[in-house]
Amino acid sequence: MGAGPLMSDSDARAAEPGEPIAAYKALLRDIIDRRPSGTRRRLAEALGKNPSFISQITNPAYPTPIPAGDVEVILELCHFSPDERARFLSAYAAAHPRRAAGAASRPKLRALTLNVPDLGSGRRNAEFDRAVQDFVARLARLIDAD
Repeated sequence: MGAGPLMSDSDARAAEPGEPIAAYKALLRDIIDRRPSGTRRRLAEALGKNPSFISQITNPAYPTPIPAGDVEVILELCHFSPDERARFLSAYAAAHPRRAAGAASRPKLRALTLNVPDLGSGRRNAEFDRAVQDFVARLARLIDAD
């Protein structure tokens, strides 16, 4: 396994073995930082979250965990390499042993692009987008219930 990008001293302290959440967050942040600009925004949209949530889940200083249901979306949208995926899932499992089992058993996701009406307002468009994302998430939960 090749060495990833160097972490700063503060990141290294945050990702010590006593801080398993910080460890996977540091990995996620490093991976996202190497992706094209707009990745954080697209991730927030795909998860139906505010951009501030993405900042929290990619900052090792914040204890906010990544919900298990969001892990596969993150892995797919951020285009993790097989090595990055294995390292991230290992660190996630160390931090959340029970959640990780559920995250690993979820089916892979795929992106679907829709052409929807422009409602003429950023606020109304965002509300519409959240409603569509919530609807799809509810449908996915129905499938998971089987």
